[in-house]
Amino acid sequence: MLYNRSLSVLFAVLLLGASQTAVSDLVKKSSSGICHPPESAHYSRTKAFTGFESVASCLASGGRMPKGLSAPLSLENSTDYQRKKFGHGWDDSDGDCQNSRAEALIASSTTSVRFSDPRRCRVTSGRWISPFTGKVIQNAAEIDIDHVVPLKWAWKYGAKSWSDNKRESFANDMNNLWSVELSLNRQKGAKGPEEWLPPAGQCQYVSRFVRLIKTYDLQPPSDKLTTYRNLLKQHC
Repeated sequence: MLYNRSLSVLFAVLLLGASQTAVSDLVKKSSSGICHPPESAHYSRTKAFTGFESVASCLASGGRMPKGLSAPLSLENSTDYQRKKFGHGWDDSDGDCQNSRAEALIASSTTSVRFSDPRRCRVTSGRWISPFTGKVIQNAAEIDIDHVVPLKWAWKYGAKSWSDNKRESFANDMNNLWSVELSLNRQKGAKGPEEWLPPAGQCQYVSRFVRLIKTYDLQPPSDKLTTYRNLLKQHC
């Protein structure tokens, strides 16, 4: 009888310990959608929350990391980003047959552009000065429309939790689009300034990048923000 009672007490202690561990490891998702793991500075102050067993499950629900903390590397490398999450290609929101690419080319050309058709839908030539090199480009086929803040980068640091409409607006925001060489845009890919800088115009590029992430309240970790500040001091 005493042996059975001891087992019962031991089992209760083990259950209590497991329960305390589970509570201490709980990830708190605040009402503003921020996932606070125990190491978050605001963890103890977050009283109204939805609990998750892991950072991964909290992020998967549409949450985002707090400022100064980044998701575990394994989560950053395994993303469910897809281009279609930001709309299906270039948008023509006003229905004038000129999509966002055409409008970006028209807006950034230093001369009147030429079109391939009477309806003035597709731009074929103009005069563009690449912000990446200062090179003058006249053939529209040699130009990519670059997202200053890449869509995949934005997805990782906050856009995942946005509405479809907000993501599509971001992808077609003229402030986030500029005309650059095909080769350099492909070289840049989904990198931010912490991984890639253009051959020229670094100040303009980093300044614009930082303004956009502030405008859209994107939340890169603090080490990246420190890098951007240092780059601005160095190049501006």
